Amino acid sequence: MQNYCLLEVDVNGQEIFLVDKTILASYSGRLRKLFSKLTGKTTRLKLIFDKFPGGAECFELIVKFCYNGGTIKITPFNMFQLHCAANYLEMNQQMQQGRPSLVEQTISFFEKIHYMTWSELIIGLKKCQELIFFMPYSSLLQQFMDCVVGRLELHYISSPCASSTDNSSMQFSGDISTESRGIYTCQATWWFADLGFLKLNMFKMIIDTMISKKLDHHVISSFLFYYKRMKCLNASSVQKCRIIETVIKLLYSLDSNFVSIRGLFDILQASFTLKMSKCSIEKLEHLIGSQLDRAKLDDLLVPSPAGEKIAYNISLILRLVDIFLSTNREKILMYQVKKVAELIDLYTIEVAPDPRLKPSKFLALAMAMPDIARESYDNIYIAIDMYLKVHINALCEEEKIKICCVLNYEKLSEETQKEAAQNENFPACALVTVQNRLKYSVTRTSNFS
Repeated sequence: MQNYCLLEVDVNGQEIFLVDKTILASYSGRLRKLFSKLTGKTTRLKLIFDKFPGGAECFELIVKFCYNGGTIKITPFNMFQLHCAANYLEMNQQMQQGRPSLVEQTISFFEKIHYMTWSELIIGLKKCQELIFFMPYSSLLQQFMDCVVGRLELHYISSPCASSTDNSSMQFSGDISTESRGIYTCQATWWFADLGFLKLNMFKMIIDTMISKKLDHHVISSFLFYYKRMKCLNASSVQKCRIIETVIKLLYSLDSNFVSIRGLFDILQASFTLKMSKCSIEKLEHLIGSQLDRAKLDDLLVPSPAGEKIAYNISLILRLVDIFLSTNREKILMYQVKKVAELIDLYTIEVAPDPRLKPSKFLALAMAMPDIARESYDNIYIAIDMYLKVHINALCEEEKIKICCVLNYEKLSEETQKEAAQNENFPACALVTVQNRLKYSVTRTSNFS
């Protein structure tokens, strides 16, 4: 009792412990160094920890370890707590009788994580998230992440549908819907909800691990959309912005062929009300534009930003078309170009009746796709006809001529040529051109017959 000294320990302002200084110092290098600086004898000391890893709960585990002769039962629930606290207190020296230090004991326990159940891994992951500040670059943390992802990979490979080659499943919605529920079940994505608790820093780490371990990009992108939907439900605008920007950055790391175009448009819609960075917006538009051939007309009908008078965001669509044509220049296939041309023609018909649509914007849209992409100009004629009817009194002759010059009359069907030849809204020069073309077509047909 001669060397006994009562130590009062305030742990993060949560709780105060009264312990024997000598017992704790015998296991902690950090405390030994601290106490060695003391001069004179005292029977009571006070120690304050402001940032003790794991707080009072974790410190209590350390006290039990020290008072129990350097032994404690390590479990999935406390392994990260004990490891972080042991490192913090420098409990890394071998104890008496050759017994391993607490740091060594926790490291030894980590070697058995591959035998843990999925539930135990999730418990460990939750505790790890609470202590991430104390182990940002820990090799044990990465080892644990590898184990979690490896378990997912094992379940995915064993799924009866994992080897399916049906590409139709690639284009499901970014959110879990009734239609896609069967696909989700088939691809063993039961773990989405289990990992829904992850905060952004841990979420990014687990996704990076999935990518490095080459987990199916289709499954990863599905999880990203799920995470975005769940986390944004009750989030503030600032939080939503951080979540969506993180998801965009991670989606950008994936093969875009496995990313839902519908899900990307959903994110795009959400971004309009948030103060997202220019870099994130550009990445999102690049993701969409590079696979524009997979979009549908409804996807393109994005309302114009607040303050603009026109109904739809045509500037956005023009940027997406430009991205599609420039990004895929070397590997683009003609059928993809034709699909986008058909899509843009239908979009042009949809926006043409807008009375506030300026001629320059309409022309830019009608001319967005190269001539080679269209086998027929019938839909462009329909769009021009609708636009002229709505804007006939607002357009000068020169503007009408520019608009009608978009048409390739050789690629108009005979029926459309006949209709165009009698269109009162067309300028005189355009009528002459289409009438001459119609005469040529009729003459050519008569000669062949």
